Amino acid sequence: MSGAEFILAINVFVAGLLASAFMAIGIYDPKRVSARWFALCYGLGIFYIGTEFSIPLFADTRIIVAVNFATFLAIALLMNVGLAKRYEVAPPVRSMLAFFVAATAAVYVTQGLDRDSLLRMMTFQTPYAIAQAIGAAIVLRSRTKLSNFDLALAGVLLASAVQFFSKPYLALAVGGSGSDPHEYLQSTYAMVSQALGTVFALSIALLLMVILMRDILADVTQKSETDALSGLLNRGGFERQAAAALRDAGRQGLPVTLVISDIDHFKSINDSYGHASGDRVIETFSRFIREAKAGHHIAGRIGGEEFAIILPGTHMAAARLFAEGARSAFSALPIDGLPLSRRFTASFGVAELIVGESIDNLMRRADAALYEAKKDGRDCVRVASGSTLDLSFDSNVVQFGSKPPTA
Repeated sequence: MSGAEFILAINVFVAGLLASAFMAIGIYDPKRVSARWFALCYGLGIFYIGTEFSIPLFADTRIIVAVNFATFLAIALLMNVGLAKRYEVAPPVRSMLAFFVAATAAVYVTQGLDRDSLLRMMTFQTPYAIAQAIGAAIVLRSRTKLSNFDLALAGVLLASAVQFFSKPYLALAVGGSGSDPHEYLQSTYAMVSQALGTVFALSIALLLMVILMRDILADVTQKSETDALSGLLNRGGFERQAAAALRDAGRQGLPVTLVISDIDHFKSINDSYGHASGDRVIETFSRFIREAKAGHHIAGRIGGEEFAIILPGTHMAAARLFAEGARSAFSALPIDGLPLSRRFTASFGVAELIVGESIDNLMRRADAALYEAKKDGRDCVRVASGSTLDLSFDSNVVQFGSKPPTA
């Protein structure tokens, strides 16, 4: 057995393992549609390796070489479909299908050229390079923010494209690809080519595996930190993300303000209308918070009817304006299943981060401000002690119809 044949034999085993691993991910999490595409690709890889082994068995190798080429190109293009599923990019299916047909036909036609013909070798290898470059482009066009792993995947795909494009020159440098297809697996070029292919195939597979597992862990973490009723972060998730936001703001020298709110007389809602109606009030308030907050704000349900919102990059004046607007708007919202004449209100406490302050202390000050709002009759906004607020903002308070802050 030659070195190239030994590598091919190992690749059969590796392709089977990778196909099984990706299929296991696809079964574990049906949302990972891309994992099933990758499993299909590595499953087809076994068939591709079989065609490579079978070439010496054919007297006329033109058809089997074309089948071998078409199988590997199909693998590369199907992997691009999987990448498109993962990175939420529309795959150019029609273009890739036309490219597949044209490239396969060109390879079949050029099999009649001399084996060391640069045109013949370029016709064989360039479609692979193009397919891998398309994969890199799909990753880089992702609608989601790319991590270092994603960028590494794009880099490996581009490097793979380069190595496919350079293979004709490599073949010429090491003495060609054999005097005929039957001698290919015995050539030095075959061993080098198969080794390079294995390195890139494993690198791509491992990066894809890491990215998919990272996605699954991120989903599990998100579910564990999400409150089922409100759809907002639960207390643990809120405190973790808020602490991270405080650290980021501290490094960038940005202000951070915390708004804590509490639905007024919530116990009486449950007593008068039932717990199902109380849940609808929470759902309505939560939906309102999700729609009102900006994308970089962090919102959570931190208690039964208590909510908190971190506003990075926001000073006290703007945060209080946000709270006043939320208070006024929520009091005008009808609740499904409850009398139209019945309106519900919420109270708000606002605190701006003091340099060096922890999230726990910031929440204590905002909670104290919320207590003052409750004590002053509810349906109002109060500012925490130790926070700074431009007094000219009081005109905005009157405009929103809130009670003036206590001294």
